[in-house]
Amino acid sequence: MRATMMYTAGDVRVEDAPDAALQDPTDAVVRVVRTCICGSDLHPYHSKADSEPAFMGHEFLGTVEEVGSEVSELKKGDLVVAPFAYGCGSCVLCREGLPTSCPRGGFFTSAQSEAIRAPFADYNLTKLPHDVDEALLPSLLTLADVYGTGWHAAVKAGVNPSTSVTVIGDGAVGLLAVLSARQLGAEQIILMGRHQARTDLGREFGATDVVAERGQEGIERVRELTGGLGTHAVLEAVGHMPAYEQSVGVVRPGGVISRVGVPQYDQASVGFTSLFGPNVTLTGGPAPTSTYVEQLLPGVLDGSVEPGKVFDRSISLEETPEGYRAMDQRESLKVLVTP
Repeated sequence: MRATMMYTAGDVRVEDAPDAALQDPTDAVVRVVRTCICGSDLHPYHSKADSEPAFMGHEFLGTVEEVGSEVSELKKGDLVVAPFAYGCGSCVLCREGLPTSCPRGGFFTSAQSEAIRAPFADYNLTKLPHDVDEALLPSLLTLADVYGTGWHAAVKAGVNPSTSVTVIGDGAVGLLAVLSARQLGAEQIILMGRHQARTDLGREFGATDVVAERGQEGIERVRELTGGLGTHAVLEAVGHMPAYEQSVGVVRPGGVISRVGVPQYDQASVGFTSLFGPNVTLTGGPAPTSTYVEQLLPGVLDGSVEPGKVFDRSISLEETPEGYRAMDQRESLKVLVTP
């Protein structure tokens, strides 16, 4: 099969690779129908130092091609969407809704390919209607990660109709955090971003204000918009230290910072003046997107929400290296890939 490989920073290739195959009786092999490039894929694109090739991609939907002997809920030909992280479905953490911490689980790492092996298929693969309109596939794909991650940010922050919200980051996750906050009833949603095409989509998704300034200037602008207090919830969808520092600067006393941008740092201020003194809660983490699919899927299927609008470029699998370049150069917000 053809698969996307990353060798070193900036070096992405599409090459022949061994076919995806069953390894355990609970596995399924899925023929990938749609996959995409994630903003988090750009972290190794910027920093991967060694030349050992690594498969790429963690978001996919596709059709079941083969199932193991212990798979009972799926059959060949079923259209399915997968979470970016899989769990076993039977351990205490999976039962508590946290498959991202499952000791037998892991993260999909080869979705930008023609096919992929899916462990614990009955638990991790959500069956979609067989006659789904092809136009819905981009929105359905967002359930694998970015929509579920934006929703996770808002849920962990406790967003509700009485919550004011700042979203930091105008990438796909940040924009879908805006959409999620609006769905949960927030009336004031401030989007911190400086790319107009993206912030325009953010306004369409429900942002009431856009703050293009960064650093202290951006913090002061958010506080102006909130009577000097900041917002109850800050949804941080970037993962770099300046975004965390902005989060601390704009959160209201007693508020919540919910981080879903993959942190590119190991240390951050959590002392008296940052979090402890103002009684600020720090939460977030990898989204257990499979636990949100049942709640989010109906709106996607009936077209009442269109998270797939975050895709602004479609390419073939062979063009994936160009997709990385376009996202890195901010020529594209999020690239959809059709193998």
